[in-house]
Amino acid sequence: MIGRLRGLLAWKQPPSLLIDAQGVGYELEASLTTFQTLPEVGAEVTLFTHLAVREDAHTLYGFASTAERSLFRNLIRVTGIGPRLALLILSGMSVEQFGRCVREGDATGLTRLPGIGKKTAERLIIEMRDRIGELGFDPTAVVLPGGRAPTPAINPVDDAISALVALGYKLPEASRMVNVIASEGLNSEAIIRQALQASVRR
Repeated sequence: MIGRLRGLLAWKQPPSLLIDAQGVGYELEASLTTFQTLPEVGAEVTLFTHLAVREDAHTLYGFASTAERSLFRNLIRVTGIGPRLALLILSGMSVEQFGRCVREGDATGLTRLPGIGKKTAERLIIEMRDRIGELGFDPTAVVLPGGRAPTPAINPVDDAISALVALGYKLPEASRMVNVIASEGLNSEAIIRQALQASVRR
């Protein structure tokens, strides 16, 4: 199994990215939390990875920290939670925020994420409660170099809307969320992140 990948960031568009590792291009999917830490295209990046194997596809997921990967791996063990929904959860809240919701039994906070209904939220709390303390989450354990902000996209508003639609939102709702947040100078990753955080707070 591929556990870590280091190479040049060749392309990125949430939730997908491409890493060139010694001439081999690896396509990955990543949460918006990880996208916030990515350097500019062309810079070196290191991601922890998880390979999901199905009959019809092999999908590689990338994570900025071992904490995020650990949470992802535990989420997909929960009944009814697949990799895409797990990635959506990680995009909508940090590892620390998720852990707080589980510890406090805050099902309402979890249901603010798209795709998470009341029953799913309650199942997450029940099945994850005993695992949270054992995983040793460290949200600061990010290995990406530089910490530089990504280069703004040519049209960050359209990019942000497209990314939210890819994450499961309907187009009208995604447009409304982005238009509320979007302001001059924000790149697409920042707009998406703030839109999701605003959705969770409502």
